[in-house]
Amino acid sequence: MSVRLRLQRRGKKKKPYYRVVATNRTAGTNAGSIETLGYYRPVASGDEQELKLEKERIKYWLDNGAQPSDSVRDLLRRSGITGE
Repeated sequence: MSVRLRLQRRGKKKKPYYRVVATNRTAGTNAGSIETLGYYRPVASGDEQELKLEKERIKYWLDNGAQPSDSVRDLLRRSGITGE
């Protein structure tokens, strides 16, 4: 099974937030995920955190061959998990 790290959209209209999930590569974007690894809120307000990631679990999946999507790769760079 090949695993992909991708964003899964949640939230309301005009107020999105995304879960960072590990999922089967061939599954649809809203199909069940293997594991939730964090979240990203592009329109965070007030005291809300914009980005929260479980670094140890993400490193585990990357070490075991998971491929991040382009947007997740950018988030990982921003948080300092990967230096690609």
